[in-house]
Amino acid sequence: MTARIIDGKVIAADLRARVAGEVARVKRENSLTPGLAVVLVGNDPASEVYVRSKHTQTQAAGMASFEHKLSADVSQADLLALIAGLNGDPAVHGILVQLPLPKHLHTETIINAIDPAKDVDGLHPNNAGRLAGGFAALSPCTPLGCIILTRSVHPSLEGMNAIVIGRSNLVGRPLVQLLLNENATVTIAHSRSRDLPKLCAQADLVYAAVGKPEMVRGSWLKPGATVIDVGINRIPTAEGKTKLIGDVAFQEALDVAGAITPVPGGVGQMTVACLLVNTLRAACAIHKLPAPGV
Repeated sequence: MTARIIDGKVIAADLRARVAGEVARVKRENSLTPGLAVVLVGNDPASEVYVRSKHTQTQAAGMASFEHKLSADVSQADLLALIAGLNGDPAVHGILVQLPLPKHLHTETIINAIDPAKDVDGLHPNNAGRLAGGFAALSPCTPLGCIILTRSVHPSLEGMNAIVIGRSNLVGRPLVQLLLNENATVTIAHSRSRDLPKLCAQADLVYAAVGKPEMVRGSWLKPGATVIDVGINRIPTAEGKTKLIGDVAFQEALDVAGAITPVPGGVGQMTVACLLVNTLRAACAIHKLPAPGV
């Protein structure tokens, strides 16, 4: 049996369409246009691609898009001043500072300066703490996308055994909290966990977010498991080019898993779509409107 491929491109397109419908409704009923401000420091090529994609998709959803491109040597004081201005701007409902930042900038200080109500990356300690406590919060976009992809296979995750491999603040830790909110039984593992294959073999849901190419082997998986591969690893090919692969040995997993996300074409497609969801939710919350239906 070959695993079902979870098509992140199709699922993300459907989500963006639903967001656009809700944005149009909010505009029509409340004269409110959700606005997203993205701050890019320096000219990292990958970051520039991400920011361009965010700008295009924000506008396509009917939202206002504000781009702020700063030189790589911008001072921390100037960046903090920009964030303070965005915090106070009534046209801006979501603020995202593109990471990673140049080394002379203190990432934690920058994240902490963002108004938690506008923190659409879900990284501010207030949002992280609320999520950990089981309260409503803006959640990081990639974990949110992982949950949506999983629910395209399993409408309810209640009672399922899940393993999250990776404990980063951006993916692993918030994903655990979101899974707990879905009433799954969760194991969090990492590079120092003992006997990872045995832990994986017990899991109905496997989330690989460790940043090691093809670390999770097909033989580790429980037959029929749903596998969400968060890894994006660029490796050289024999032709002198590069290709993207995930943290899961995809071809091996196809013969064992029940469903799996590809790399590319899986989780990565969902991240920007979920950023739009967070911006819409933030705009409604700031203006004390009912939560949108996405």
